[in-house]
Amino acid sequence: MGPATIDELRGRKVLVAGLGASGRSALEVLTEVGAQVVAADADPGVADRVQLPAQVRLVAEADPDRLAEAALATEPDLVVASPGWSPRAPLLAGAHAEVISEVELAWRIAPPGIRWLTLTGTNGKTTTVGMLAAILAAHGWNAPAVGNVGTPIAATVLAARAGGRRLDALAVELSSAQLHYTRTLVPLASACLNVEADHLDWHGSMDAYVADKARVYARTEAACVYNSADPRTRQMVEQADVTEGARAVGFTLTTPAAGEVGVVEDVLADRAFVANRASHAAELGTLADLEHLSPGGRGATAGGGADLPVPGHVVANALAAAALARAAGVQPAEVSAGLRSYTVGPHRMQTVAELGGVRYVDDSKATNAHAAAAALAAMPEGGTVWIAGGQAKGAQFDELVARFVTKLRAAVVIGTDPEPITGALDRHAPDVPRHVVPAGDTEVMTTAVTRAAGLARPGDVVLLAPACASRDQFVSYAERGEKFAAAVQQVHR
Repeated sequence: MGPATIDELRGRKVLVAGLGASGRSALEVLTEVGAQVVAADADPGVADRVQLPAQVRLVAEADPDRLAEAALATEPDLVVASPGWSPRAPLLAGAHAEVISEVELAWRIAPPGIRWLTLTGTNGKTTTVGMLAAILAAHGWNAPAVGNVGTPIAATVLAARAGGRRLDALAVELSSAQLHYTRTLVPLASACLNVEADHLDWHGSMDAYVADKARVYARTEAACVYNSADPRTRQMVEQADVTEGARAVGFTLTTPAAGEVGVVEDVLADRAFVANRASHAAELGTLADLEHLSPGGRGATAGGGADLPVPGHVVANALAAAALARAAGVQPAEVSAGLRSYTVGPHRMQTVAELGGVRYVDDSKATNAHAAAAALAAMPEGGTVWIAGGQAKGAQFDELVARFVTKLRAAVVIGTDPEPITGALDRHAPDVPRHVVPAGDTEVMTTAVTRAAGLARPGDVVLLAPACASRDQFVSYAERGEKFAAAVQQVHR
C-alpha cells in the first residue's frame, strides 16, 4: 500500500504522468501537501499551455521510451497516472512504484464523512451523474458531480479538507481507465449502467475492459446498482468483493420485482428501498418528470419492451440515479424534484437549429456505437442524414448500421480513418447515399454539414452522432459539437 494520508505524502517523490485535467488536479494537490513532484507529458510544448508550480520538475518527450527513461530516473515513490495513458505505455509498464489514479489520490486524502456514490458504464454516465447530483441537491446536500464528467476529484476534495464548504457526498463518474488504477476506494453505493465494446485499444481486450468496469463495485457498503437488462452488470455484482451487508439492486424499464426499481405504467417505482419489498413500492416520480429531456417529444420508444413518452435510455439513467440516491437515504419526493430540475448538458441530443425545414441535432457526446444507437433510435424512419466517424477505438459498426439502416436517408463520413464506418455501410446499407469527407480537409465539419444539408429534405434530421472519439480531427467531442453548430449557421447564411 502506498501513501494513505496527507502526512505520508509530504516529502515523498511523486510522478504525475500526463497533464490533462486530472493530472493538473493531482499536481495541485500534491504540491499543496508538500510532495516532491515530477510531471511527465508526451507533448514537448506542454509548458507553453500549462502553468506549473516553480517546484515541479517537468519531463516532456514525444518519444515514449525516452520519456519513460527520463521520468523513471527520478525514482518516484508513487505514480499518479492520467486516464489517457494506457497501462502498456512504457512509463507505466516500467514503473517500480505503485501506480494509482487521480481518483484514488482523492480518496486517500479525503476527510471522513463524505458519501461516495460511484457510477460507470459505457454510455449514459454523464447524464446519470448529473441527475444524481440534482437529486442530492434537492435533498439539501452539497454533492457535486465530479470525475470523468469534467470536474477533477482530488482538487475538490482538498478544498473541502482545507476548510471550504463541507462536502456531504460526491456523485462520481468513473471511466474504465480511471477504475483501472483505483485500489482502495469504498463507495457507499455504486452502479454500472451498461457494458458494450469500447476503448478496446486502451484495455487490449473486451475481457480486460469488463474487468475494469467491474471494479466500480469493489468494497461497496450499501447497494450495488445494476442493469437488469444487461447480464454482464448482474454478473459483475455477483462476483464483486463487497462490504458485508451490501445488496444488489436492479433497475428495469418494466415492472420491478422485489429488490428493483422500475416503471409501473407512468410511475417510477421503488421496490428496493421500502420496508415491505414483497408487496409495496414507493413512487419516485413519473415519466412526466423526464419529458423535458426527450429530444423527440412524446412517442419515443424505450427499446426495452414498452413504449414510453421519453427514450428508454433516459428512463434507465433516471432509475439508476434514483437507486444510488435512495441508497444514501434520499426521500422519494426529493428524487422527483431532482429529476425535474435536471437539464441535459450540451452536445447530448441538442437541437442546434431548424432551417429550411431540416432539424440539426448535435449528439457529439455519442463517442461509441452504443451511444449512437440511442440517438438513431430517436430519429425518423428514412429521414436521417447521419454524420459519423472519427477514432473508432478498435470498434466495429456492422451491428449498428444493420439495425438502423431504415432510419437513413444518407450518411456523411468524417475522420482520418473512415473505413470502419464506410465498410459497415458498404456491407449493410449499400443503397444509402454517402459522402466521405477527405481526411486532409481543413474545414472538415463545414464540408460535412454542407454535404448533409444537400442530401437532406424538408422534415429530415441531420444528426451528428459520430459513434467514434473526436481527437483525430478535434480537440474534444465538445469542440466537434461546437464546430457542427457553427457550420450549420454558416451553411445557411
